[in-house]
Amino acid sequence: QVQLVESGGGLVQAGGSLRLSCAASGRTFSTYAMGWFRQVPGKEREFVAAINLNGGVTYYADSVKGRFTISRDNAKNTVYLQMNSLKPEDTAVYYCAANRLRISHSHNEYDYWGRGTQVTVSS
Repeated sequence: QVQLVESGGGLVQAGGSLRLSCAASGRTFSTYAMGWFRQVPGKEREFVAAINLNGGVTYYADSVKGRFTISRDNAKNTVYLQMNSLKPEDTAVYYCAANRLRISHSHNEYDYWGRGTQVTVSS
């Protein structure tokens, strides 16, 4: 089992940057593909970015492509989401998730989830 803890959220002005981190417990972190999702009240959880086991393959939602970067450090059991040029529509609770099988856009395919970190972008 993997436990995930997100950090790095906060309040930022439009155009600003934040770096989210997700620390994973256990010694099997490198065997999981990782993803970031976000959710606002009343809406479905939305895919943001994903990364494969060794970081060589990444996926991004069209809405964040060119602004967000996902990366991982397997030695530190941590996955990151660097968010630049933030927009008010990026406001959401951001969740990281672990997938035992493969890199994926679908939240249904992820096995473990963190509790989330709030990101608020003011205009």
